[in-house]
Amino acid sequence: MEKMTVYQKPSCSTCRQVLALLREAKAKFETIDYIATPMSATTLRRLIKKLGVSPHDLLRTNEERYKKLELGNKDVSDEELIRLMVVYPELIQRPIIEKGEQAVLARPPENVKTLL
Repeated sequence: MEKMTVYQKPSCSTCRQVLALLREAKAKFETIDYIATPMSATTLRRLIKKLGVSPHDLLRTNEERYKKLELGNKDVSDEELIRLMVVYPELIQRPIIEKGEQAVLARPPENVKTLL
């Protein structure tokens, strides 16, 4: 079984649920706390491509940082959104699970089952 990478925040309840599902399935995975170790723009672009979403689709619109930056009121380019997500990783939806050429946003947690 190919090893998965879980981009997560340890204090997030959804992330913890995904990790429990992966352990239950005896999946091989590593975790990356993307808040403590922010993603590079290259990694973020790769994940966005694998997810098949736009950078805007990956934003956490309820985050305080999103509101402070007034991102809902601005026309921001994809590249600027990626730059902002690198600087402020709390803007990124979580958890993201990557396996080979595939990735899923595990919201809801059961989405991870598509990679098992």
